[in-house]
Parts: sequence; structure tokens; C-alpha cells
Amino acid sequence: MWKNSILETIGETPLIKLNKITKNLPCTVLAKVEYFNPGNSIKDRMALKMLEVAEKEGKIKPGGTIIEGTSGNTGMGLALAACVKGYKCIFTTTDKQSKEKADILKAVGAEVIVCPTNVEPEDPRSYYSVSKRLSEEVPNSWYVNQYDNLANRLAHYEQTGPEIWEQTEGKVTHLVVATGTGGTIVGTGKYLKEKKPNIKVWAIDSYGSLLKKYFETGELDEKEVYPYISEGFGEDFVPANYDMQYIDAFTKVTDKDGAVMARRIAKEEGLFCGYSAGSCLQGLIQLKDSLKKDDVVVCIFHDHGSRYVGKIYNDQWMMERGFLEVKTFKDLVAGRGTQKLLTIMPDQKVAEAIEVMKKYDVENIPVMEDDRIVGALSESGLFNNILSNPEIKEQAVRSVMEKEYPVVPYDMPVEKLSNLISKHNGAVLSKDESGNYHIVTKYDIIQSLAK
Repeated sequence: MWKNSILETIGETPLIKLNKITKNLPCTVLAKVEYFNPGNSIKDRMALKMLEVAEKEGKIKPGGTIIEGTSGNTGMGLALAACVKGYKCIFTTTDKQSKEKADILKAVGAEVIVCPTNVEPEDPRSYYSVSKRLSEEVPNSWYVNQYDNLANRLAHYEQTGPEIWEQTEGKVTHLVVATGTGGTIVGTGKYLKEKKPNIKVWAIDSYGSLLKKYFETGELDEKEVYPYISEGFGEDFVPANYDMQYIDAFTKVTDKDGAVMARRIAKEEGLFCGYSAGSCLQGLIQLKDSLKKDDVVVCIFHDHGSRYVGKIYNDQWMMERGFLEVKTFKDLVAGRGTQKLLTIMPDQKVAEAIEVMKKYDVENIPVMEDDRIVGALSESGLFNNILSNPEIKEQAVRSVMEKEYPVVPYDMPVEKLSNLISKHNGAVLSKDESGNYHIVTKYDIIQSLAK
């Protein structure tokens, strides 16, 4: 049986058991993988529901414009619905969101306005304020306001909660959600607690968000709020979708831990998920002492990793923020102590160079003159030269030396070093903080990567 539109494919996402990362936990951990929705995120559910409710209430008319502030995923769900139903879309987002999210929204016909992150929600430049202002200025428009629109949590009460209950055959004991607007955790948690009151609902928050502090104290503490990198969860205010009676605990996850865990999920579980999935699973691990053998934990994996290929799945981006532990040139030579770099001078005989290489069992040796690297000798190069002319051993190194080895930064990652080494170039050089040269060969790199 065919579907009448893409909107009929929303929901009924799979529940997938995690096996490797969670092997040391006493319980069963299941991921509700929401990137199987057509817009690749859980937000498709509430986007369509909010639009359907708005249509019933007469808040949007045919040919109207949908206006919303979004981190990207809600916008995608709204844009898909707009394509099918014939609406226009204007979305505001923040400059901390990945470029991929904005590009995807534009691809489905939306207009995207990027606003600064580091401003108060009430600031006229914030993406909340800009979207609200536009809704007052654009004729026949509807301001979605996913944060305070209770159809958001209704979607999860009607869909996500029942799906989890049925898929676990009522065995679910814990729900874990990286929470932002509050719709997913409250709507799903409310349904599950109505079915089984002792189900635990755990919320994952970001450092820089005030939600955890508000949950624990009822205080809106602005000192809790500061810029953070994690995307899609955490807030600097409390949306109306929150009803804290359905949440049992909060824990905060660092930007680094969430990003690193997302990459582990992709590599170890084969699930290419977004930032919040990593934070969700990391948060569960932080709460592991509260888990028992027969527990069945459901983690919401909100969206797809394609939204983050320029960020958490980009090694350079991760390294620049200190999130990626990488071996560098410095690490490879750290165990050598004060050992001085072996070199040869260009006016020495080739025979002398051969003796040095044989004595110290090295295949690559730099040629240095007046404290400058002027060339290089390699075992393979010398072998070829001597085969063609045995008398060359009595000539000066200068006559047979090869191009000097590349000199790289002392903190260059091993992965980049490997790109510089080939059959024509067997080593790279670098200077340490004291100005002394060190050498790294292909064997050093192979040994490093094998550890």
C-alpha cells in the first residue's frame, strides 16, 4: 500500500538495542532512533501536529506563511508539511547551529535568517524575538512558538509514548531524553507514567542551560546561563511545555563528552546520530549507578548525523575545541629524551653516510649544512645509486642527496603526518620548543597507529 504523501511516513521509528558502548551497564539499553522520520528527526512529529492543530483552530489560512525560531530540526518538519500543504516558511536560527541545518532548510524552500546566539531571549536580535516580530509584520502568517505551543508535547503523548510502550511490550523502566523545548520528555513521559507510574524519566541538560537548576530549586538563575556548543537541547528560559512532575532527575553533560559519545555511537553501534544522541547516552552512563539488572532503558536519539558533518564529525573542528584526543608529532618523539638527531654533512663521503645508517639502523637521514636542512638520504635511494654506479661511495653526499624532508609543526596530528610520507619521501622533520630538530619516519607512524 502506498503513502498519500511524505507526511504519512512520520512515526513508527525503530527501537534498536545498543550492544557495545553499554556492555558494562547492568541493564538493557534501547535507542528510539528518530532519524528514520522523513525529515531525519523527532521534530517531524510535533511539527506536523502543531500545524494540524493550528489549521483546526483557524490560525493559518491557505497560502499562509509559517514563521518559527528553530535550531533546524523543527524547521525541517514544518518545511516538509508546508511543501505538501502549500504554505511558505520563514525560519530564524542561531549562528551556533551547523551550516548544514540551514542549507537543508533552504533546500526544501524555506527562507532562513541567522541570528546571534549570545544574546538574551528578550533581545530584539535573538532568534526568538526576530521570529515573533516577523509574525506580526508578515500578512497571513502563523507564529509556531514550539516552546510554548502545547501541541508539541501532545504529539509525543499521542505518538512517541504509545510506540515505546508497544515496542517494549510494557517492559520499559526508564526514559532518557536530552531535553530542550520539553515537548518530547513531558509528552512521552506523561503517557508512560500513566501506563506505569514507577517509570523513571531522566532529563539530560547542557552546561550553560538553566533547566537543571530550575528543576531542582524552582529558581530561574541567570548565572547558570552562558554560551555552549551542544546543539538541540538545553535552554536559557523555561518553555511552557515543561511540566516537571513528569521528570524524575536531571543531569548535565559537557559539550566535549556529548560530541565524543556521538562519534562512538557511529563507530561502535553503526548509528549515525546527532549531538543530542551522544549527550543522551553519556547522561545515561553518568546515572548508571541507579540502574539494575532487569531495567529496560529507552534513550531518544533525536536526529541524524548528516546535520553535524561540519562539526562533531569533522576532526579539525573537534581538535580546535580540544574535544578530540589525537597523537601528534610531539607525542611520537616524546620517549626519545635528549637523543640528538642523526645528520650527515653534504661534503662527507657517501661511504661514511652508509656506515652511520648501518651503525644506528636508520633508513632515512637528513643532510645538514650550517644548521640548515639542505637534503636527505634514504636507504632505498642509496641502494639504487650504488647499483648503477658502485664507485659512487667515494663521492660526496651532495652528489646523491635527495630533496630535503618536509618540516612540519611540532603539534601536527599523526593522521596528517601520514599524508606527507610516500615512497619518494620517507620522513618528516619538526623543531621542538628549544629549536632542536626531530625526525619521524613511516615506521614511527605505523607503530603509533598500531598501539
